[in-house]
Amino acid sequence: MTEITPWWQKAVIYQIYPRSFRDTTGNGIGDIPGIIEKVPYLADILGVDAIWVSPFYPSPMKDFGYDVSDYRGIHPLFGTMEDFDRLLAELHRRSIKLIIDLVPNHSSDQHPWFKASRSSRKNPKRNWYVWKDPKPDGSPPNNWLSVFGGSAWEFDPETGQYYLHSFLKEQPDLNWRNPEVKQAMFDIVRFWLEKGVDGFRIDVAHFIMKDPDFRDNPVQDINSPSIHRSLGEYDNLQHLYDKGHPDNHVVFRELRNLLDQYNQRVAIGEIHIFDWLEWAAYYGKDLDELQLPYNFSLLSVKWEADQVQRKVDQLEHILPSGAWPTYVLGNHDEARLASRIGPENTRLAAMLLLTLRGTPTIYYGEEIGMTNGQIPQEAELDPAGLRQPGWDQGRDICRTPMQWSAEPLAGFSPPGTKDSWLPVAENYSQVNVQNQLADPTSLLELYRNLLKLRKEQPALQLGAYQPIPDQVPDVYSYLREYNDTKFMICLNFSSEQRIVRLTLMQDASILLSTHMDRKGPLQQELELRPLEGCILTL
Repeated sequence: MTEITPWWQKAVIYQIYPRSFRDTTGNGIGDIPGIIEKVPYLADILGVDAIWVSPFYPSPMKDFGYDVSDYRGIHPLFGTMEDFDRLLAELHRRSIKLIIDLVPNHSSDQHPWFKASRSSRKNPKRNWYVWKDPKPDGSPPNNWLSVFGGSAWEFDPETGQYYLHSFLKEQPDLNWRNPEVKQAMFDIVRFWLEKGVDGFRIDVAHFIMKDPDFRDNPVQDINSPSIHRSLGEYDNLQHLYDKGHPDNHVVFRELRNLLDQYNQRVAIGEIHIFDWLEWAAYYGKDLDELQLPYNFSLLSVKWEADQVQRKVDQLEHILPSGAWPTYVLGNHDEARLASRIGPENTRLAAMLLLTLRGTPTIYYGEEIGMTNGQIPQEAELDPAGLRQPGWDQGRDICRTPMQWSAEPLAGFSPPGTKDSWLPVAENYSQVNVQNQLADPTSLLELYRNLLKLRKEQPALQLGAYQPIPDQVPDVYSYLREYNDTKFMICLNFSSEQRIVRLTLMQDASILLSTHMDRKGPLQQELELRPLEGCILTL
């Protein structure tokens, strides 16, 4: 019997931050009808296989949707449930999967569950959240800190206890040790599965289970930054007890069992864990937990050939047998790729992302080289940035509106719209979809070619990965092989020419260059121009 490859192993995922993708109402905020309008772009121009849409639920928007007040609804800013159903139907008609955000660690403080919980110590939902008595001196129960700054505990004078919030005080943590909470959240998962969604990206997946004894976190001997950005005082503690408890794995095995009752539904986990072994454990001992824990190692890597290869090879070495890798170069929490590594490196990054073994995720606008927005201080909205100025304007810089054209507001909103929710990046008249579609050598055209090639070639989807050691300084080369098909990818990270000898490679030919200007057979060597990458057929 032939084993069917799960769709998510072959897929390229495209992340959409709905506030910033396309506004159809003229209020300056993107919406679900805007995503529907752009389905032809996703299907016909890009050719992605799945989209992940960040939260669209009813919310007070203290953290722009990651503070959910109704897990079964649609915020009126984004449209209606009928709009959602239309989006799902239109995507499926185009053979595109839909992944939605699940936010299980915390709700909004305006959720009916929490309103009931804080109303009285005797309320039946009191134990749906994490409540603890003060210390004898009235201080918080322990030294846990919020990722967004300050104590992770907020005192409620009405009931005389503290509640836990790993992020904003308006985002109280749910108590996953209460079986009723788990059942309620699993019922929500079933609700969306029954609607037909194809999977979930699970927000801060490793946070949901904490130390049941609520022990203090040890103080770091030295300041040890988080994986890819400094979090200020939060980095001064070793976060042993406020997240990452082994009991997480029990929950995810149960969640996987639920997903497996449906046809090929996927769970993707946001897991910011530096230790490779601890991170890899979220696949499950028998690959029975998350199919795709997100791998964020390339978000902070020094953009040099040997450093990038080291991260890839470490991942390949640590993966459990049969586990499938993931790669991301950007998302809604990180500075834009083009601003982190420089616009001149974005072509190399595109070829890397779309030719490595594993499931890649493209963040909206990456395909045209969008850069960080310039956010005046008075326009800053991100609560993390406002609470911790060291976040370099917080996360607003990577959430600016999609740049569709050189029209006012980059074509993000209908004509006549005065302002968008965040300022459009200043370079929109040059960097936009319309301009790049008219240029056969643009970055967008490179993405289109890479996506098309990947879809046509099983070796680039499912093939084995083999690094080529001791090649050329500043060049990262590797093979992708599937059955009788073999490709060699050569990426020159240097600003100077590099020559790759092909003495052991017979009948090599350039299939695609990041410069989009050459193809054809090679003899004994490949001359790589500065910052050029090539895919060779062998």
